[in-house]
Amino acid sequence: MSAAAAGDRPWLDDAAGRLVRPFTVSDGRTRPSIAFDLMSQVMATGATPLAYLGPEHGQALDLCRAPLPVAEVAAHLKLPAVVTKVLLSDLVDCGALTTRPPAYQHHPTDRALLEAVLDGLRRQL
Repeated sequence: MSAAAAGDRPWLDDAAGRLVRPFTVSDGRTRPSIAFDLMSQVMATGATPLAYLGPEHGQALDLCRAPLPVAEVAAHLKLPAVVTKVLLSDLVDCGALTTRPPAYQHHPTDRALLEAVLDGLRRQL
């Protein structure tokens, strides 16, 4: 499948891989305006961004119809976490996304949480 045939994936080509460097989608920015943890939950608010932000922003909004952790959004977008955090912070800044801290805030190594993550990863593989 070529990049043109991909339609909704213009930055990917099955033979060539990613056609654009990941940091290009964040305009070279490496710092989000909001501090996200990889397990921070993000969810679309239903508000439409006033300005066109880019295809990855739209893909992130589509993914976030239900709450998702930042790490999962990055995995679906096939982008580094830092780039994803920049995109998500753009969407929070314009009111299209809301965020909440991870549930484990006081016990980041909680065994039940780690087992749930492991189970989720196993289901994906």
